[in-house]
Amino acid sequence: MEKYDVVIIGGGPAGLAAAISAHDKGAKVLIVEREASLGGILKQCIHDGFGLVRFGEKLSGPEYAERFIDEVKAKKIDYLLLAFVTKIERENSKFVLSIVTREGIKIFEANALVLATGCRERTARQVFIQGTRPSGIFTAGTAQHFVNLLGVMPCKKCVILGSGDIGLIMARRLTLEGAQVVGVYEAKDTPSGLTRNIMQCLNDFDIPLHLSTTVTRVFGNSRLEAVEISKVDSQMRPIKGTEEIIECDSLILSVGLIPENELAESVGVKSDGRAKGAVCDNTFMTNVDGVFTAGNATHVNDLVDYVSESGEIAGANAAAYKEKKRELTDVNADKNTLYIVPEKLDRNTDLSKVIMFFRSSHVMKNCTVILKVDGREVFKRRYQNLKPPEMERICVDFSGCALSKDSSVEFSIEEG
Repeated sequence: MEKYDVVIIGGGPAGLAAAISAHDKGAKVLIVEREASLGGILKQCIHDGFGLVRFGEKLSGPEYAERFIDEVKAKKIDYLLLAFVTKIERENSKFVLSIVTREGIKIFEANALVLATGCRERTARQVFIQGTRPSGIFTAGTAQHFVNLLGVMPCKKCVILGSGDIGLIMARRLTLEGAQVVGVYEAKDTPSGLTRNIMQCLNDFDIPLHLSTTVTRVFGNSRLEAVEISKVDSQMRPIKGTEEIIECDSLILSVGLIPENELAESVGVKSDGRAKGAVCDNTFMTNVDGVFTAGNATHVNDLVDYVSESGEIAGANAAAYKEKKRELTDVNADKNTLYIVPEKLDRNTDLSKVIMFFRSSHVMKNCTVILKVDGREVFKRRYQNLKPPEMERICVDFSGCALSKDSSVEFSIEEG
Protein backbone atom coordinates (compact mmCIF):
# COMPACT_ATOMS: atom_id res chain seq x y z
CA MET A 1 0.00 0.00 0.00
CA GLU A 2 1.40 3.36 -1.06
CA LYS A 3 0.79 6.18 1.40
CA TYR A 4 0.18 9.85 0.64
CA ASP A 5 -0.73 12.88 2.69
CA VAL A 6 -3.22 14.08 0.06
CA VAL A 7 -4.84 12.23 -2.84
CA ILE A 8 -6.56 14.43 -5.39
CA ILE A 9 -9.21 12.84 -7.58
CA GLY A 10 -9.35 14.70 -10.88
CA GLY A 11 -6.54 16.22 -12.93
CA GLY A 12 -8.37 19.22 -14.34
CA PRO A 13 -7.75 22.87 -13.38
CA ALA A 14 -9.07 22.43 -9.82
CA GLY A 15 -7.09 19.24 -9.21
CA LEU A 16 -3.87 20.65 -10.64
CA ALA A 17 -4.11 23.81 -8.54
CA ALA A 18 -4.93 21.76 -5.44
CA ALA A 19 -1.94 19.47 -6.03
CA ILE A 20 0.51 22.36 -6.39
CA SER A 21 -0.90 24.13 -3.34
CA ALA A 22 -0.77 20.98 -1.18
CA HIS A 23 2.76 20.19 -2.36
CA ASP A 24 3.91 23.72 -1.53
CA LYS A 25 2.61 23.18 2.01
CA GLY A 26 4.88 20.16 2.37
CA ALA A 27 2.43 17.34 1.61
CA LYS A 28 3.16 14.21 -0.37
CA VAL A 29 0.57 14.38 -3.14
CA LEU A 30 -0.96 12.03 -5.70
CA ILE A 31 -3.28 13.08 -8.56
CA VAL A 32 -5.64 10.43 -9.95
CA GLU A 33 -6.92 11.20 -13.47
CA ARG A 34 -9.22 8.93 -15.49
CA GLU A 35 -8.22 10.33 -18.89
CA ALA A 36 -4.99 9.78 -20.81
CA SER A 37 -3.56 13.21 -20.00
CA LEU A 38 -3.90 15.95 -17.40
CA GLY A 39 -5.87 19.13 -18.03
CA GLY A 40 -9.50 18.08 -17.76
CA ILE A 41 -12.00 19.83 -20.03
CA LEU A 42 -9.44 22.53 -20.85
CA LYS A 43 -7.77 20.20 -23.37
CA GLN A 44 -10.62 20.72 -25.83
CA CYS A 45 -11.28 24.42 -25.12
CA ILE A 46 -9.13 25.93 -27.84
CA HIS A 47 -10.84 29.34 -27.70
CA ASP A 48 -9.22 32.13 -25.71
CA GLY A 49 -10.46 34.06 -22.69
CA PHE A 50 -8.90 31.91 -19.96
CA GLY A 51 -6.52 33.40 -17.40
CA LEU A 52 -7.67 37.02 -17.48
CA VAL A 53 -8.05 37.15 -13.69
CA ARG A 54 -5.05 35.02 -12.73
CA PHE A 55 -2.50 35.91 -15.40
CA GLY A 56 -3.88 39.16 -16.82
CA GLU A 57 -3.80 37.83 -20.37
CA LYS A 58 -5.97 35.85 -22.75
CA LEU A 59 -5.01 32.18 -22.98
CA SER A 60 -6.59 29.21 -24.68
CA GLY A 61 -7.70 26.30 -22.50
CA PRO A 62 -4.67 24.12 -23.35
CA GLU A 63 -2.31 27.06 -22.71
CA TYR A 64 -3.89 27.71 -19.30
CA ALA A 65 -3.71 24.03 -18.35
CA GLU A 66 -0.14 23.71 -19.58
CA ARG A 67 1.11 26.30 -17.08
CA PHE A 68 -0.17 24.16 -14.22
CA ILE A 69 0.86 20.85 -15.79
CA ASP A 70 4.41 22.13 -16.29
CA GLU A 71 4.52 23.16 -12.63
CA VAL A 72 3.21 19.78 -11.49
CA LYS A 73 5.95 18.05 -13.47
CA ALA A 74 8.65 20.50 -12.33
CA LYS A 75 7.73 19.83 -8.70
CA LYS A 76 7.73 16.06 -9.40
CA ILE A 77 4.20 15.61 -8.05
CA ASP A 78 3.00 12.03 -8.57
CA TYR A 79 0.05 11.40 -10.87
CA LEU A 80 -1.76 8.42 -12.36
CA LEU A 81 -3.41 8.54 -15.79
CA LEU A 82 -6.15 6.26 -17.12
CA ALA A 83 -6.87 5.48 -13.47
CA PHE A 84 -10.33 5.05 -11.92
CA VAL A 85 -11.22 5.22 -8.23
CA THR A 86 -13.67 2.38 -7.61
CA LYS A 87 -13.92 2.45 -3.83
CA ILE A 88 -13.06 4.68 -0.88
CA GLU A 89 -13.10 3.35 2.69
CA ARG A 90 -12.25 4.90 6.05
CA GLU A 91 -9.82 2.90 8.19
CA ASN A 92 -8.29 4.24 11.41
CA SER A 93 -8.84 7.87 10.46
CA LYS A 94 -7.18 7.27 7.06
CA PHE A 95 -8.75 6.89 3.62
CA VAL A 96 -8.05 3.70 1.67
CA LEU A 97 -8.64 3.97 -2.08
CA SER A 98 -8.99 1.13 -4.57
CA ILE A 99 -7.85 2.38 -7.97
CA VAL A 100 -8.01 0.51 -11.27
CA THR A 101 -4.94 1.25 -13.41
CA ARG A 102 -3.38 -0.22 -16.54
CA GLU A 103 -1.25 -2.40 -14.26
CA GLY A 104 -4.24 -3.67 -12.33
CA ILE A 105 -5.90 -2.70 -9.06
CA LYS A 106 -3.76 -0.66 -6.68
CA ILE A 107 -4.43 0.34 -3.10
CA PHE A 108 -3.47 3.75 -1.72
CA GLU A 109 -3.78 5.33 1.70
CA ALA A 110 -4.34 9.05 2.25
CA ASN A 111 -4.65 11.37 5.20
CA ALA A 112 -6.97 13.69 3.24
CA LEU A 113 -8.82 13.73 -0.08
CA VAL A 114 -9.60 16.52 -2.52
CA LEU A 115 -12.51 15.76 -4.84
CA ALA A 116 -11.94 17.74 -8.03
CA THR A 117 -14.17 15.63 -10.26
CA GLY A 118 -15.71 18.47 -12.26
CA CYS A 119 -19.18 18.38 -13.76
CA ARG A 120 -21.13 16.65 -16.53
CA GLU A 121 -23.65 17.83 -19.11
CA ARG A 122 -27.37 17.21 -19.03
CA THR A 123 -28.55 14.93 -21.84
CA ALA A 124 -31.62 14.95 -24.13
CA ARG A 125 -33.47 12.51 -21.88
CA GLN A 126 -32.95 14.78 -18.90
CA VAL A 127 -34.81 17.62 -20.62
CA PHE A 128 -37.67 15.40 -21.79
CA ILE A 129 -37.40 15.81 -25.56
CA GLN A 130 -39.91 13.49 -27.23
CA GLY A 131 -39.50 11.42 -30.38
CA THR A 132 -37.25 8.76 -31.81
CA ARG A 133 -33.62 8.08 -30.88
CA PRO A 134 -31.63 8.84 -34.02
CA SER A 135 -27.93 9.59 -34.21
CA GLY A 136 -26.99 13.24 -34.51
CA ILE A 137 -27.93 14.39 -31.01
CA PHE A 138 -24.88 15.56 -29.10
CA THR A 139 -24.11 17.50 -25.95
CA ALA A 140 -22.11 20.64 -26.70
CA GLY A 141 -19.06 19.19 -24.95
CA THR A 142 -19.19 16.05 -27.09
CA ALA A 143 -19.43 18.13 -30.26
CA GLN A 144 -16.48 20.19 -29.02
CA HIS A 145 -14.49 16.99 -28.43
CA PHE A 146 -15.21 15.79 -31.98
CA VAL A 147 -14.18 19.05 -33.64
CA ASN A 148 -11.27 20.22 -31.49
CA LEU A 149 -9.61 16.94 -30.49
CA LEU A 150 -10.66 14.39 -33.09
CA GLY A 151 -10.86 16.71 -36.10
CA VAL A 152 -14.26 15.32 -37.07
CA MET A 153 -17.28 17.43 -38.05
CA PRO A 154 -20.41 16.12 -36.32
CA CYS A 155 -22.87 18.06 -38.48
CA LYS A 156 -23.58 20.09 -41.60
CA LYS A 157 -26.78 21.84 -40.50
CA CYS A 158 -27.60 22.00 -36.80
CA VAL A 159 -29.91 23.43 -34.19
CA ILE A 160 -28.52 24.35 -30.77
CA LEU A 161 -30.79 23.98 -27.74
CA GLY A 162 -29.76 26.04 -24.73
CA SER A 163 -27.67 29.19 -24.53
CA GLY A 164 -25.05 27.93 -22.08
CA ASP A 165 -21.50 29.07 -22.70
CA ILE A 166 -20.32 25.83 -24.32
CA GLY A 167 -23.29 25.93 -26.69
CA LEU A 168 -22.57 29.53 -27.65
CA ILE A 169 -18.90 28.79 -28.23
CA MET A 170 -19.79 25.76 -30.37
CA ALA A 171 -22.21 27.86 -32.44
CA ARG A 172 -19.23 29.98 -33.44
CA ARG A 173 -16.86 27.03 -33.80
CA LEU A 174 -19.16 25.03 -36.06
CA THR A 175 -19.85 28.12 -38.18
CA LEU A 176 -16.12 28.69 -38.63
CA GLU A 177 -15.73 25.06 -39.74
CA GLY A 178 -18.42 25.44 -42.40
CA ALA A 179 -21.57 24.14 -40.73
CA GLN A 180 -24.86 26.03 -40.88
CA VAL A 181 -26.16 26.89 -37.41
CA VAL A 182 -29.87 27.53 -37.91
CA GLY A 183 -30.22 29.15 -34.51
CA VAL A 184 -29.82 28.90 -30.76
CA TYR A 185 -33.05 28.19 -28.87
CA GLU A 186 -33.40 28.99 -25.16
CA ALA A 187 -36.42 28.02 -23.03
CA LYS A 188 -35.79 30.83 -20.53
CA ASP A 189 -36.59 34.45 -21.29
CA THR A 190 -32.96 35.44 -20.69
CA PRO A 191 -29.73 33.90 -22.06
CA SER A 192 -27.90 31.34 -19.89
CA GLY A 193 -24.40 32.24 -21.07
CA LEU A 194 -22.06 35.14 -20.40
CA THR A 195 -22.83 38.42 -22.17
CA ARG A 196 -19.41 38.43 -23.85
CA ASN A 197 -20.17 35.04 -25.44
CA ILE A 198 -23.56 36.25 -26.69
CA MET A 199 -21.79 39.14 -28.41
CA GLN A 200 -18.70 37.34 -29.70
CA CYS A 201 -20.23 33.99 -30.66
CA LEU A 202 -23.73 34.86 -31.88
CA ASN A 203 -24.02 38.55 -32.76
CA ASP A 204 -20.65 38.72 -34.52
CA PHE A 205 -21.64 35.77 -36.74
CA ASP A 206 -25.31 36.69 -37.28
CA ILE A 207 -26.52 33.54 -35.52
CA PRO A 208 -30.06 34.14 -34.21
CA LEU A 209 -30.95 33.60 -30.56
CA HIS A 210 -34.58 32.66 -29.87
CA LEU A 211 -35.65 33.12 -26.25
CA SER A 212 -38.70 31.47 -24.63
CA THR A 213 -38.42 28.75 -27.27
CA THR A 214 -37.49 25.09 -26.92
CA VAL A 215 -37.18 21.84 -28.85
CA THR A 216 -40.16 19.61 -28.13
CA ARG A 217 -39.66 16.70 -30.53
CA VAL A 218 -37.07 15.10 -32.78
CA PHE A 219 -37.63 13.23 -36.04
CA GLY A 220 -35.55 10.64 -37.82
CA ASN A 221 -34.67 6.96 -37.79
CA SER A 222 -30.99 6.22 -38.32
CA ARG A 223 -30.08 9.94 -38.42
CA LEU A 224 -31.78 13.08 -37.18
CA GLU A 225 -33.82 14.69 -39.96
CA ALA A 226 -35.67 17.52 -38.23
CA VAL A 227 -36.70 18.98 -34.87
CA GLU A 228 -39.93 20.56 -33.69
CA ILE A 229 -39.59 23.85 -31.82
CA SER A 230 -42.28 25.57 -29.77
CA LYS A 231 -42.71 28.80 -27.88
CA VAL A 232 -43.03 28.39 -24.11
CA ASP A 233 -44.96 30.32 -21.46
CA SER A 234 -43.63 31.83 -18.24
CA GLN A 235 -43.63 28.35 -16.67
CA MET A 236 -41.59 27.06 -19.65
CA ARG A 237 -44.51 24.93 -20.86
CA PRO A 238 -44.89 24.59 -24.66
CA ILE A 239 -47.66 26.76 -26.13
CA LYS A 240 -49.93 24.85 -28.49
CA GLY A 241 -50.16 26.24 -31.98
CA THR A 242 -46.61 27.65 -31.98
CA GLU A 243 -44.94 24.49 -33.28
CA GLU A 244 -42.50 24.77 -36.17
CA ILE A 245 -40.51 22.04 -37.94
CA ILE A 246 -36.87 22.79 -38.75
CA GLU A 247 -34.85 20.47 -40.97
CA CYS A 248 -31.37 19.67 -39.64
CA ASP A 249 -28.98 16.75 -39.31
CA SER A 250 -27.86 17.46 -35.74
CA LEU A 251 -29.12 18.80 -32.43
CA ILE A 252 -26.50 20.24 -30.08
CA LEU A 253 -27.55 20.39 -26.41
CA SER A 254 -26.28 23.06 -24.04
CA VAL A 255 -28.87 22.63 -21.33
CA GLY A 256 -26.87 22.84 -18.15
CA LEU A 257 -24.10 21.26 -16.12
CA ILE A 258 -24.32 19.09 -13.02
CA PRO A 259 -21.45 18.71 -10.50
CA GLU A 260 -20.04 15.17 -10.65
CA ASN A 261 -20.47 13.91 -7.10
CA GLU A 262 -21.31 10.20 -7.20
CA LEU A 263 -17.91 9.39 -5.69
CA ALA A 264 -18.44 12.04 -3.01
CA GLU A 265 -21.83 10.60 -2.12
CA SER A 266 -20.27 7.15 -1.73
CA VAL A 267 -18.28 8.43 1.26
CA GLY A 268 -21.21 10.31 2.79
CA VAL A 269 -20.63 13.81 1.42
CA LYS A 270 -23.84 15.84 1.42
CA SER A 271 -24.92 17.90 -1.58
CA ASP A 272 -26.44 21.38 -1.62
CA GLY A 273 -29.83 21.47 -3.34
CA ARG A 274 -29.16 25.01 -4.56
CA ALA A 275 -25.54 24.85 -5.75
CA LYS A 276 -25.96 21.15 -6.76
CA GLY A 277 -22.44 20.37 -5.53
CA ALA A 278 -20.88 19.27 -2.26
CA VAL A 279 -21.70 21.30 0.86
CA CYS A 280 -18.48 22.79 2.27
CA ASP A 281 -17.10 25.26 4.79
CA ASN A 282 -14.68 28.14 4.22
CA THR A 283 -11.72 25.71 3.95
CA PHE A 284 -13.65 23.76 1.28
CA MET A 285 -13.92 20.77 3.61
CA THR A 286 -17.17 18.86 3.21
CA ASN A 287 -19.31 17.45 6.03
CA VAL A 288 -16.96 14.44 6.04
CA ASP A 289 -13.78 15.27 7.95
CA GLY A 290 -10.72 15.09 5.73
CA VAL A 291 -12.67 15.23 2.45
CA PHE A 292 -12.34 18.50 0.55
CA THR A 293 -14.08 19.67 -2.61
CA ALA A 294 -12.91 22.05 -5.33
CA GLY A 295 -13.89 23.55 -8.65
CA ASN A 296 -16.99 22.49 -10.54
CA ALA A 297 -17.59 19.58 -8.17
CA THR A 298 -18.59 22.24 -5.63
CA HIS A 299 -20.57 24.51 -7.94
CA VAL A 300 -20.44 25.29 -11.65
CA ASN A 301 -18.02 28.17 -12.19
CA ASP A 302 -18.06 30.44 -15.23
CA LEU A 303 -14.34 31.33 -15.02
CA VAL A 304 -11.54 28.79 -14.76
CA ASP A 305 -9.52 31.31 -12.72
CA TYR A 306 -11.96 30.81 -9.83
CA VAL A 307 -11.84 27.04 -10.28
CA SER A 308 -8.10 27.22 -9.70
CA GLU A 309 -8.55 29.51 -6.71
CA SER A 310 -10.89 27.07 -4.96
CA GLY A 311 -8.47 24.26 -5.77
CA GLU A 312 -5.62 26.16 -4.12
CA ILE A 313 -7.67 26.77 -0.98
CA ALA A 314 -8.77 23.14 -0.79
CA GLY A 315 -5.27 21.81 -1.46
CA ALA A 316 -3.61 24.00 1.16
CA ASN A 317 -6.16 23.02 3.81
CA ALA A 318 -5.98 19.33 2.88
CA ALA A 319 -2.22 19.43 3.36
CA ALA A 320 -2.67 20.97 6.81
CA TYR A 321 -5.54 18.69 7.79
CA LYS A 322 -5.47 17.16 11.25
CA GLU A 323 -8.39 15.63 13.04
CA LYS A 324 -9.98 18.21 15.29
CA LYS A 325 -13.46 19.22 16.23
CA ARG A 326 -15.04 21.68 13.85
CA GLU A 327 -17.41 24.35 15.04
CA LEU A 328 -19.68 25.21 12.13
CA THR A 329 -22.08 28.09 11.59
CA ASP A 330 -24.53 28.00 8.68
CA VAL A 331 -24.63 30.70 6.01
CA ASN A 332 -28.23 31.36 4.97
CA ALA A 333 -29.22 32.98 1.67
CA ASP A 334 -32.44 34.73 0.72
CA LYS A 335 -34.77 33.92 -2.21
CA ASN A 336 -32.98 36.41 -4.49
CA THR A 337 -29.84 34.28 -4.22
CA LEU A 338 -29.55 31.20 -6.42
CA TYR A 339 -26.79 29.88 -4.15
CA ILE A 340 -23.81 30.89 -2.07
CA VAL A 341 -20.59 28.92 -1.47
CA PRO A 342 -19.35 28.11 1.13
CA GLU A 343 -22.54 27.22 2.97
CA LYS A 344 -20.81 26.97 6.37
CA LEU A 345 -18.11 28.77 8.36
CA ASP A 346 -15.70 26.89 10.66
CA ARG A 347 -15.20 29.05 13.74
CA ASN A 348 -11.93 27.21 14.53
CA THR A 349 -10.25 28.59 11.41
CA ASP A 350 -8.96 31.96 10.24
CA LEU A 351 -12.04 33.88 9.09
CA SER A 352 -10.30 37.12 8.16
CA LYS A 353 -10.37 36.47 4.39
CA VAL A 354 -13.24 34.18 3.46
CA ILE A 355 -13.69 33.79 -0.30
CA MET A 356 -17.36 33.43 -1.22
CA PHE A 357 -19.06 32.82 -4.56
CA PHE A 358 -22.70 33.52 -5.36
CA ARG A 359 -25.26 33.91 -8.13
CA SER A 360 -28.52 35.82 -8.18
CA SER A 361 -31.71 33.82 -8.77
CA HIS A 362 -32.87 36.19 -11.55
CA VAL A 363 -31.77 39.28 -13.45
CA MET A 364 -31.50 42.20 -11.02
CA LYS A 365 -30.53 45.84 -11.58
CA ASN A 366 -29.27 48.47 -9.12
CA CYS A 367 -29.13 46.04 -6.22
CA THR A 368 -27.14 45.66 -3.02
CA VAL A 369 -25.48 42.55 -1.61
CA ILE A 370 -25.53 42.51 2.19
CA LEU A 371 -24.03 40.05 4.68
CA LYS A 372 -25.16 40.27 8.28
CA VAL A 373 -23.99 38.42 11.38
CA ASP A 374 -26.50 38.47 14.23
CA GLY A 375 -28.15 41.47 12.60
CA ARG A 376 -24.89 43.45 12.27
CA GLU A 377 -23.77 44.33 8.75
CA VAL A 378 -20.28 42.97 7.96
CA PHE A 379 -20.27 43.32 4.17
CA LYS A 380 -22.10 45.51 1.66
CA ARG A 381 -21.59 46.09 -2.06
CA ARG A 382 -23.62 47.73 -4.80
CA TYR A 383 -24.09 46.08 -8.20
CA GLN A 384 -25.57 47.67 -11.31
CA ASN A 385 -26.44 44.28 -12.76
CA LEU A 386 -26.63 40.74 -11.44
CA LYS A 387 -27.49 37.83 -13.72
CA PRO A 388 -27.74 34.09 -12.90
CA PRO A 389 -25.21 33.12 -15.63
CA GLU A 390 -22.56 35.44 -14.18
CA MET A 391 -21.06 34.22 -10.92
CA GLU A 392 -19.74 36.80 -8.47
CA ARG A 393 -16.83 36.55 -6.04
CA ILE A 394 -16.44 38.46 -2.78
CA CYS A 395 -13.93 38.40 0.08
CA VAL A 396 -15.40 38.86 3.56
CA ASP A 397 -13.74 39.48 6.93
CA PHE A 398 -15.61 37.60 9.67
CA SER A 399 -12.75 37.75 12.21
CA GLY A 400 -14.38 40.41 14.37
CA CYS A 401 -17.84 38.88 14.45
CA ALA A 402 -17.60 36.69 17.57
CA LEU A 403 -19.42 33.85 15.84
CA SER A 404 -21.08 31.21 17.98
CA LYS A 405 -23.06 28.05 17.39
CA ASP A 406 -26.30 30.02 17.47
CA SER A 407 -25.09 32.94 15.36
CA SER A 408 -27.22 34.00 12.41
CA VAL A 409 -25.28 34.61 9.20
CA GLU A 410 -27.62 36.03 6.56
CA PHE A 411 -26.74 36.75 2.92
CA SER A 412 -29.22 38.80 0.94
CA ILE A 413 -29.58 40.69 -2.33
CA GLU A 414 -31.83 43.73 -2.12
CA GLU A 415 -33.18 45.61 -5.12
CA GLY A 416 -33.42 49.37 -5.27
